[in-house]
Order: sequence, then C-alpha cells, then structure tokens
Amino acid sequence: MLSNDGRPPRVPRSDLADTLLERLTGTYPAAADPVRADAMGAYMKHVAPFLGIPAPLRRDLSKTVTKNTPRPSEADCVALALRCWRLPEREYHYFAVDYLRRHVARCSSGSLPVVRHLITTVPWWDTVDLLAAHTVGPLVAADPDRLAPVMDEWIESEDLWLARTALLHQLGRKGSTDTGRLFAHCRRRAGDPDFFLRKAIGWALREYARTDPDAVRAFVDAERDALSPLSVREALKNL
Repeated sequence: MLSNDGRPPRVPRSDLADTLLERLTGTYPAAADPVRADAMGAYMKHVAPFLGIPAPLRRDLSKTVTKNTPRPSEADCVALALRCWRLPEREYHYFAVDYLRRHVARCSSGSLPVVRHLITTVPWWDTVDLLAAHTVGPLVAADPDRLAPVMDEWIESEDLWLARTALLHQLGRKGSTDTGRLFAHCRRRAGDPDFFLRKAIGWALREYARTDPDAVRAFVDAERDALSPLSVREALKNL
C-alpha cells in the first residue's frame, strides 16, 4: 500500500532494472523527434512531455533494450516501473506498461499498490487502460478473493482513473468474467457525468457482449434510464 504519509512505494534494489534503465535512457533519446513530440503531446492533452518516438519504432527499440536480459523477478518489475515513472517523457511510461504486461505472471497480488501508484500518477487513458486490462486484470484473476474486493473499493473512488480501472479490469475475460461484479460496477457509476467513466461502462459492456449478448441486452434494458446515452450506444454498438 501507499504509505500513510502519501509517499510513493519504495523502489526495490534491482540490478536488472539498473541495466534496463541504462540501456533505455541511452537508446530512446537518440530516436527523439522534437516536431513529432509536440504533436504527440498535444494529442495527449499535454499530460506529459514526449520524446516523439512513433509506436512501431519504440517497440523495436524496446526489443533492443531487453535483448539478452534474464526473466525478471517481481522486485525487478516493480523497480523498473517505478523508476520509469520518475522519468518525465511518456515513452518511458509506455516501456514500463509494456514490460509489466509481458511479465505480469511474475507478479503477485502484493504488487497491486504499485500499479495503483502508476494509475494515479500522471494519469491519462493511454497508460491507465493498458494497466487496467493487462496488469490489474490478470492480478485480480490470479487472486480474486483478495483483489476483487479492492476493485469494489476502486469503483467507489473519487479518483476517476481508479474507477475506470475497476470498470475495465475484466476486459478480455470472456466466459471467466465475474458478471455480477461487472454489472454492479456499471450500475454503480451509471449516473456519473464524467466522459471517461461513461465511455468505460459502454466499452466493458460491449466487450462482454461478445460472450453473452443476451445478458448485456437485458442489463441495458433494465438500466436504460440510469445509463447515459453514450454508455448505451457503446454497449450495443455490435449488437
């Protein structure tokens, strides 16, 4: 958990994180494009500065950074993510998100507070949505008794990004979706005026409709007066 005085989680010692950060900060800046950086920053509402590296090139560079490195431990993953998040440029955050996604099976439920820190620090949809679906989701699926109740806490949060994460963390679960919790979470924030929460409700329902369209239709019909038009439109888009 975050410490009681609000400080971020402690960064563990990690030789692997040292190696990756040295490679990363030596590789990414050489590919920087200031003109592209301005455009990327504007598209993301200037939530963070950018180096200006397009996604395909960034992924290629990331493969170079991680080449011939060992499988990380949980401490390595935590250390890398927290240290990347201390760097201002958004591409370093993307590297951390991708690394956590690739190695989430190496992490335990104890890493969720660290992911919470990432979600709530320099937050925007570009990192939050990937963390929700590909890090928080697998962590909850691996330890539902401990972590699913945390999602019930997050859906109540005044922090819209934690609430959005609770709505989206089951994306891709298909037949393993906890439908009771999915519908309860959508119902809980149905009347929220925030665009990102309304969109997330529709997205979560639309994704589950691929598995059980009748259940989604029934839910939308029952909650239509509470759901926003945006949520309804998104939920029923493919039905």
